[in-house]
Amino acid sequence: MPHTITVRVNGVPETHEVADNQTLLSFLRDTLDLTGAKEGCNEGECGACVVLLDWKAVNSCLTLAVEADGHEVTTIEGLGQPGVLHPLQAALLHQSAVQCGFCTPGMILTAAALLHENSAPTEAEIRTALAGNLCRCTGYRQIIDAVNEASVAIYASLSTERQRSVR
Repeated sequence: MPHTITVRVNGVPETHEVADNQTLLSFLRDTLDLTGAKEGCNEGECGACVVLLDWKAVNSCLTLAVEADGHEVTTIEGLGQPGVLHPLQAALLHQSAVQCGFCTPGMILTAAALLHENSAPTEAEIRTALAGNLCRCTGYRQIIDAVNEASVAIYASLSTERQRSVR
Protein backbone atom coordinates (compact mmCIF):
# COMPACT_ATOMS: atom_id res chain seq x y z
CA MET A 1 0.00 0.00 0.00
CA PRO A 2 1.58 3.34 -0.99
CA HIS A 3 2.25 6.06 1.55
CA THR A 4 2.82 9.73 0.87
CA ILE A 5 5.91 11.03 2.63
CA THR A 6 7.33 14.50 2.93
CA VAL A 7 11.01 14.60 3.73
CA ARG A 8 13.63 17.33 3.52
CA VAL A 9 16.55 15.95 1.51
CA ASN A 10 19.69 18.05 1.42
CA GLY A 11 17.58 21.06 2.39
CA VAL A 12 14.95 20.51 -0.32
CA PRO A 13 11.41 19.44 0.62
CA GLU A 14 10.34 16.32 -1.26
CA THR A 15 6.86 14.77 -1.28
CA HIS A 16 6.46 11.37 -2.94
CA GLU A 17 4.45 8.21 -2.76
CA VAL A 18 6.46 5.21 -1.58
CA ALA A 19 5.66 1.56 -1.01
CA ASP A 20 5.51 0.56 2.64
CA ASN A 21 8.53 -1.72 2.12
CA GLN A 22 10.68 0.69 0.06
CA THR A 23 14.02 1.38 1.70
CA LEU A 24 15.40 4.85 2.16
CA LEU A 25 18.34 3.77 -0.02
CA SER A 26 16.00 2.87 -2.88
CA PHE A 27 14.03 6.08 -2.43
CA LEU A 28 17.18 8.22 -2.59
CA ARG A 29 18.76 6.37 -5.52
CA ASP A 30 15.74 5.42 -7.63
CA THR A 31 13.26 8.19 -6.90
CA LEU A 32 15.52 11.20 -6.28
CA ASP A 33 18.52 10.07 -8.40
CA LEU A 34 20.92 10.69 -5.50
CA THR A 35 23.44 7.92 -6.05
CA GLY A 36 26.07 8.82 -3.45
CA ALA A 37 24.74 6.24 -0.99
CA LYS A 38 25.84 2.87 -2.32
CA GLU A 39 24.15 -0.51 -2.17
CA GLY A 40 26.75 -2.78 -0.67
CA CYS A 41 25.81 -5.68 1.57
CA ASN A 42 22.11 -4.75 1.97
CA GLU A 43 22.38 -6.04 5.55
CA GLY A 44 23.68 -2.99 7.42
CA GLU A 45 27.17 -4.44 7.77
CA CYS A 46 29.33 -2.41 5.35
CA GLY A 47 28.30 1.23 5.86
CA ALA A 48 28.33 2.06 2.14
CA CYS A 49 24.71 3.22 2.33
CA VAL A 50 25.03 5.53 5.34
CA VAL A 51 23.11 8.80 5.22
CA LEU A 52 22.23 11.28 7.94
CA LEU A 53 18.72 11.23 9.33
CA ASP A 54 18.38 14.31 11.53
CA TRP A 55 22.20 14.26 11.81
CA LYS A 56 22.31 10.66 13.00
CA ALA A 57 24.14 8.16 10.80
CA VAL A 58 21.76 5.44 9.59
CA ASN A 59 22.10 2.52 7.21
CA SER A 60 19.67 3.52 4.50
CA CYS A 61 19.42 -0.09 3.31
CA LEU A 62 17.77 -0.99 6.64
CA THR A 63 15.70 2.18 7.06
CA LEU A 64 12.32 2.36 5.40
CA ALA A 65 11.50 5.47 3.39
CA VAL A 66 8.34 5.94 5.47
CA GLU A 67 10.54 6.24 8.58
CA ALA A 68 12.06 9.39 7.08
CA ASP A 69 8.66 11.08 6.78
CA GLY A 70 8.84 14.49 8.44
CA HIS A 71 12.60 14.31 8.93
CA GLU A 72 15.77 15.79 7.44
CA VAL A 73 17.97 13.52 5.32
CA THR A 74 21.47 14.53 4.30
CA THR A 75 23.34 12.60 1.64
CA ILE A 76 26.89 13.09 0.45
CA GLU A 77 25.47 15.28 -2.31
CA GLY A 78 24.18 17.69 0.36
CA LEU A 79 27.38 17.98 2.40
CA GLY A 80 29.45 21.04 1.65
CA GLN A 81 28.44 23.58 -0.94
CA PRO A 82 29.00 23.85 -4.68
CA GLY A 83 32.67 24.62 -5.16
CA VAL A 84 33.41 24.39 -1.41
CA LEU A 85 34.31 21.04 0.10
CA HIS A 86 33.17 20.14 3.60
CA PRO A 87 36.19 19.92 5.95
CA LEU A 88 35.84 16.12 5.97
CA GLN A 89 35.91 15.92 2.19
CA ALA A 90 38.96 18.18 2.04
CA ALA A 91 40.74 16.22 4.78
CA LEU A 92 40.15 12.86 3.06
CA LEU A 93 41.72 14.25 -0.09
CA HIS A 94 44.62 15.81 1.84
CA GLN A 95 45.33 12.57 3.71
CA SER A 96 45.09 10.42 0.54
CA ALA A 97 42.26 8.51 2.22
CA VAL A 98 40.32 7.85 -0.98
CA GLN A 99 41.00 5.15 -3.54
CA CYS A 100 38.06 3.46 -5.25
CA GLY A 101 35.58 5.76 -3.47
CA PHE A 102 32.84 3.17 -2.89
CA CYS A 103 32.99 3.50 0.91
CA THR A 104 33.83 7.20 0.94
CA PRO A 105 30.32 8.72 1.13
CA GLY A 106 29.36 6.45 4.03
CA MET A 107 32.66 7.11 5.82
CA ILE A 108 32.27 10.87 5.43
CA LEU A 109 28.66 10.93 6.62
CA THR A 110 29.42 8.66 9.59
CA ALA A 111 32.28 10.97 10.54
CA ALA A 112 30.04 14.02 10.02
CA ALA A 113 27.53 12.58 12.49
CA LEU A 114 30.35 12.05 14.99
CA LEU A 115 31.71 15.57 14.56
CA HIS A 116 28.19 17.01 14.82
CA GLU A 117 27.97 15.46 18.30
CA ASN A 118 31.62 15.82 19.29
CA SER A 119 33.80 18.28 17.42
CA ALA A 120 36.95 17.11 19.22
CA PRO A 121 36.84 13.29 19.38
CA THR A 122 39.72 11.12 20.49
CA GLU A 123 41.22 8.58 18.12
CA ALA A 124 39.39 5.85 20.04
CA GLU A 125 36.07 7.68 19.55
CA ILE A 126 36.79 8.06 15.82
CA ARG A 127 37.60 4.34 15.53
CA THR A 128 34.42 3.41 17.41
CA ALA A 129 32.26 5.68 15.22
CA LEU A 130 33.74 4.24 12.00
CA ALA A 131 33.57 0.62 13.14
CA GLY A 132 30.49 -0.03 10.98
CA ASN A 133 32.12 1.24 7.79
CA LEU A 134 34.26 -1.14 5.77
CA CYS A 135 37.04 -0.07 3.42
CA ARG A 136 38.76 -2.63 1.26
CA CYS A 137 41.22 -0.31 -0.52
CA THR A 138 42.69 2.49 1.53
CA GLY A 139 43.10 1.12 5.01
CA TYR A 140 41.92 2.94 8.05
CA ARG A 141 44.97 4.94 9.17
CA GLN A 142 44.51 7.64 6.51
CA ILE A 143 40.77 7.81 7.15
CA ILE A 144 41.26 8.22 10.90
CA ASP A 145 43.92 10.88 10.27
CA ALA A 146 41.51 12.67 7.93
CA VAL A 147 38.68 12.68 10.49
CA ASN A 148 41.11 14.00 13.08
CA GLU A 149 42.32 16.72 10.67
CA ALA A 150 38.72 17.75 9.96
CA SER A 151 37.88 17.78 13.66
CA VAL A 152 40.76 20.17 14.30
CA ALA A 153 39.49 22.49 11.54
CA ILE A 154 35.89 22.32 12.77
CA TYR A 155 36.89 22.75 16.43
CA ALA A 156 39.02 25.79 15.54
CA SER A 157 36.02 27.39 13.82
CA LEU A 158 33.86 27.14 16.96
CA SER A 159 33.47 30.05 19.35
CA THR A 160 35.58 29.95 22.51
CA GLU A 161 32.48 29.35 24.64
CA ARG A 162 31.40 26.42 22.47
CA GLN A 163 34.96 25.01 22.64
CA ARG A 164 34.73 25.00 26.43
CA SER A 165 31.45 23.07 26.34
CA VAL A 166 32.95 20.46 24.00
CA ARG A 167 35.99 19.76 26.16
